[in-house]
Order: sequence, then C-alpha cells, then structure tokens
Amino acid sequence: MLSKRTIIGFVIGSLIIGLGSYSLVSSLGPSVNVNEYFVVDVGNKITLTIPAPANAPQTLKINGSTFDLKLQSPGDGKQIPNTSYKNELTLEWIHSIDGNSKVLIQNTGNDELNVTAITNQIPDPIGFTFDFMVITSGVVIIGFSMGFTLRKPKGF
Repeated sequence: MLSKRTIIGFVIGSLIIGLGSYSLVSSLGPSVNVNEYFVVDVGNKITLTIPAPANAPQTLKINGSTFDLKLQSPGDGKQIPNTSYKNELTLEWIHSIDGNSKVLIQNTGNDELNVTAITNQIPDPIGFTFDFMVITSGVVIIGFSMGFTLRKPKGF
C-alpha cells in the first residue's frame, strides 16, 4: 500500500515531468514563434537581438509619439540606419541567411513607447538544458516520494 505522501509526491513529480516534456517538445524544430511586448519609458532605449534561421519572417510594431530606430538584418536583409519616426511604425522583413537581427529603439517622445514583436527565432540551447533539468527534478521528486513507501524516516 502506498502512503499518502508517496501518492502526493508521485502526482507532483508526474506533473513536473509532463510540463518539462511539453516545453521540450514545443521548442523542438528549426524555429519557434515568439510574441513579445515591451514598454519603453521616456528617454530610454531598448535593444532587441533576434536570432533566426534563413527565410524567417519578422514583424515589429511600434506605437509612440516620436522615436528613433536602427535595424541591422544579416546578409542582404533589411537595413535601416538611425532614423526618426512619429506615431506608428510597422516593420516586416525576412532573414535572408541564418543570423541575428539587431534593433535599437530610442524613445524620444514625451510618452511611453509600445513595442510588439512577432518573431520567428532559433530555439535557445539553454532552454533545452533547462527543460531537461525540470524533467530530472520531477524524477528525483518521484524517487524521494517512493522512499516513503519503503520505510518512514524519523520525524515523518
């Protein structure tokens, strides 16, 4: 017969393994769609680095009173020198080769700047490591909880 703590540990460990496995499977593949939203305060700037495979579409939408933007895309992709814009800007470009697009946005207006990025990125290798660590922690939790079935440690 399994003790209550063993069953609770088994359920929690199984949930952790399931979440880690789902995250690992969803991040597999040549590229991942990423939706991000940023707010840039008055006078501040933000730098975005977008690692993407070849032929990956990218979209950037910026709303604010006035702002400066500089874009460098790898290869023969889109290149925008430091240019000032007003109100709203929507940029769409495609990576011509594997590499990083670099976007520098400076808020020069008198209100917040809203930046929405819909990007197609190469999965981060650190993310794979993190997913495996989560799965391993679930296995460890199940292992410790199974120890409660064999014998009960002092104090429990």
